[in-house]
Amino acid sequence: MTDRAWPWGERVLVAGAGVAGASAARFLLDHGVAVTVCDNRAQALEPLVAAGASAVSPETLMATPAWTAAYDLVVASPGFRPDNALMVAAADAGLPVWGEVELAWQVDRSGVTGAPRQWLVVTGTNGKTTTTGMVESIMTAAGVSVLACGNIGLPVLDALIAEPRIDVLAVELSSFQLFWAPSVRPTAGVVLNIAEDHLDWHGSMDAYVEAKAIALSGAVAVIGLDDPVAASLRGSDPDGRTIGFRLDAPGPDELGVVDGRLVDGVDWDAPDESPGPVPLFEADRVRPQGPAGVLDALAAAALCRAVGASPQAVAEGLETFTVGGHRNAPVAVVGTTTFINDSKATNPHAAQASILGHRRVVWVAGGLLKGASVDELIIAIRDRLAGVVIIGADRDIIRDAMARHAPLVPTVTRVTGEDGSVNIASASADPASADAVMDSAVRAAWDLCAADPDTPDAVVLAPAAASLDMFSGYGARGDSFAASARALPGARVPGAS
Repeated sequence: MTDRAWPWGERVLVAGAGVAGASAARFLLDHGVAVTVCDNRAQALEPLVAAGASAVSPETLMATPAWTAAYDLVVASPGFRPDNALMVAAADAGLPVWGEVELAWQVDRSGVTGAPRQWLVVTGTNGKTTTTGMVESIMTAAGVSVLACGNIGLPVLDALIAEPRIDVLAVELSSFQLFWAPSVRPTAGVVLNIAEDHLDWHGSMDAYVEAKAIALSGAVAVIGLDDPVAASLRGSDPDGRTIGFRLDAPGPDELGVVDGRLVDGVDWDAPDESPGPVPLFEADRVRPQGPAGVLDALAAAALCRAVGASPQAVAEGLETFTVGGHRNAPVAVVGTTTFINDSKATNPHAAQASILGHRRVVWVAGGLLKGASVDELIIAIRDRLAGVVIIGADRDIIRDAMARHAPLVPTVTRVTGEDGSVNIASASADPASADAVMDSAVRAAWDLCAADPDTPDAVVLAPAAASLDMFSGYGARGDSFAASARALPGARVPGAS
C-alpha cells in the first residue's frame, strides 16, 4: 500500500464471491474500504466475512428500497451479464459498475500500488491461455519481471500486489472481463481470432466482437490476419499502430512464416537488428504443434517484441515454454492411436483447431454450447472423422448437425442409460456419474477406432462446449477422459518407460 488517498469512494458492493470477486473484496478491505459482498453461497462468503466484509443475498439486496444509495461503486464478477437485474438497477441509479479487471486497471493507473505496469493483453475465442503462457515465458527469457494473470487463473489485483514487484503483466482476458473493463488501454494487446462463443451472454455476435476489440485500444494492436473477423479489426488508438500475424510470408508490419521459420517483418526501430524479416524460431519446434500453436507463438512474439524483447528472447521463451494441462495433451496410447485431452477446447473454433491437427480422428464432443453453432465446425472437420461420440446437455444439437453435414460418419451418444445406470440429470451433482459417462464414451471411441479400416491416429476430446453440465470444470472433464483412456486394455502413458 502507498500513502496515496483512495479515490473511488469508501462503500463498495462486490457482486459475486468467486475468484474475481473474492480478490476484489480482499484488496478493497486491505485498503480500508467498507465492502459488502453479494452472493448466495455461504461457503464462499464465510472467509470474506471473517476478513471484515458484510454479506447480503441478491434477493435481499434487490428487495431493499433505494439500496443503490448505500454504495459508491459496484464491482461485478465476470459471470454477471449486463442485463442482470442488479447490474441494471445500479446503472440506472448512476452507480459506476466495474469488473475486477477494471478495478485493477484504475488502481494500477492511479499509483495506489506504485508505478503503473505494462499490460500485454491477450484475447480471442481460442488460444488465449497458450499465448499468455508464451508471453510470460518470452518476457522471462528477456530478463523482465512478468506474471501471467487474469482469466488464466491469477486475478490481476493479486498480480499487482505480488512480491517481488511485477513490471509486466501478461493478461489473459475473456470477453466477459473485457466488457466490464472498458477503460483498459494496454501497452499492447492481441485479438487472436473470433468465432461464435458466449452469444447467450453478450446477446449478439456484434456485441461479442465489440467486447473483444477493447484489447486493441492501446498503443500497439495485434490481430490474427488468417481469421476473417479478427482481420477486419484495427487498433482504436489514433496514435497507435496495428500489427498483423499470419501463417504465410509477412508483409509490412506483420509477423509470419518463411521457409518453416517464424519471422518478424515489423520495423520496431531496433538499431542493433538488420533490416528485413528477422528470424525468430523454427515452426516445427513450437509447442503445441500445428497451425494453431504457430499462430499463438506469432501473436506472443508480436506482443513481446512491441515492448522490446529481442529475437533471442523470443526463441528462448518459445523453446522453454511448456503447454498447460488439458490443452492438446497426449494422455494415453493404445496400439498406434493416441488419446488427446483438449478439454480446454470449450467452443467450436477451438475444437476445429484441435481436430485439424490430426490426420484421422475419433472425436469426443459435447457439453454446453452456450448458443454457438457447430455446423461450420462439422463441415470443416468431417473429412478427418472416423467417428464421433457425443456426451452432455446439448448432445442433440451436435447429433442433428452431424446428420445434416456428415451423415456417413458413425455417431453415437453416451449420456442416458447406455451403461444401464447413468443419467445426465444427476451427473453434475454426482462426479461418479459424470465419470461413468466419460468412461462409456472413451470405450465407445475405442470401439469406433477398432472398426475403422484406416486406423485413426487419434481419439480427441475437443468438446466444443463448456463442461458445467456434467463436471466441475474443464479440468475435471479432462482428468476423467485421461483416466478412462489409461484404463483401456493395452494402454500406455506417453513417455513412460
